[in-house]
Amino acid sequence: MDRQQSEHPTTEPEPAEQEGSVPAEGGGEAGPRTDAERRARRRRLLRRTALALVLLLVVPVLGAALALRLNYTGDLAEGTHTRNRDAIWLGHAWVDGRKKDADVKVLARRLQGTGIRDLYVHAGPLEHDGTLPASAYPRARRLIAAVHREIPAVRVQAWLGDKLATEDDDGLRLSRAATREAVVESTRRILATGFDGAHFDLEPLHSGDRNYLTLLDALHRLTCAHDAPLSVATHQIDPLPAIHSVAGALTGHPKWWSQDFFGEVARRVDQIAVMSYDTAMPLESLYGGYVAQQTSLALEVTPPGTDLLMGLPFFHDNTVGHRAAAETVPAAVRGVRLGLSRTDADRAAFGVALYVDFAATEGDWTAYEEGWVR
Repeated sequence: MDRQQSEHPTTEPEPAEQEGSVPAEGGGEAGPRTDAERRARRRRLLRRTALALVLLLVVPVLGAALALRLNYTGDLAEGTHTRNRDAIWLGHAWVDGRKKDADVKVLARRLQGTGIRDLYVHAGPLEHDGTLPASAYPRARRLIAAVHREIPAVRVQAWLGDKLATEDDDGLRLSRAATREAVVESTRRILATGFDGAHFDLEPLHSGDRNYLTLLDALHRLTCAHDAPLSVATHQIDPLPAIHSVAGALTGHPKWWSQDFFGEVARRVDQIAVMSYDTAMPLESLYGGYVAQQTSLALEVTPPGTDLLMGLPFFHDNTVGHRAAAETVPAAVRGVRLGLSRTDADRAAFGVALYVDFAATEGDWTAYEEGWVR
């Protein structure tokens, strides 16, 4: 019995004796008879409304969390380890003079026995008009020569990028043909400097951007003519159908790409690296399950001839989008191996990409080597 109902007698007095009663047609009464009852009914309605809202919000979240946790379970297929196609992002210090030849020797020892084949060396950023002054990478030739001497099997790719004017007025505009042409010319000069390839990271890049695909087509023609790889870093893929559209409508920042758009990009490049970090996952198991899902989604649409790399978080910031205790290298490696095991365990054109050298710890390197290399 409701508490408010139990506080009143079950035998109703005559209407004339009820203070605050509201007569109804036909001699009955409509609504609460007292202010206290009206307030009680409003409280009950608010509680029920709040419970309904909580259920609407919490149940889907709990369901998604359970799905990710289950995605982090299962057996790892034999042979799901490095294919010697891994990569690492290196900071700008390698081309601006802060790093010396002695540092290259240390790097060579660090990479010995790993699966790393590509170095993405930050040589930008591009100017908003797509140009890139040579002053941005003054020591590039010396670095490339030193790497080729100390680690001859490793390729040095120029990591280029810029903030895009997709969510505010400041940034590079891919919609301008002159800007795209300038990016291609900047890449031509980078390759003439001696870089073995070009790696692009343009953000925030919204799913379905046809101007980006047009740029990739032009860049790939150039890199093919120089027998150099074209590589890109990408956003994550929709974990739920069309969630990028929902996120875009609610926040103006879609974050994810559709799986179809990811496939279109993958078909235009030689190497595609998923930035599978900054996921806002609160727990290591949920992050690992998310990486497993992202790996499977990417594998499903990446052509066999394109190298697919999954990013590993070699950094430890704590922000709204990244919890260091959750986004760990062991969780990412296990997630990568689970996704690979379930989707295409024998795929040769596959690897991981380590972000980033200047924030990495010995623990990160050990987890990569023990979980993926060995």
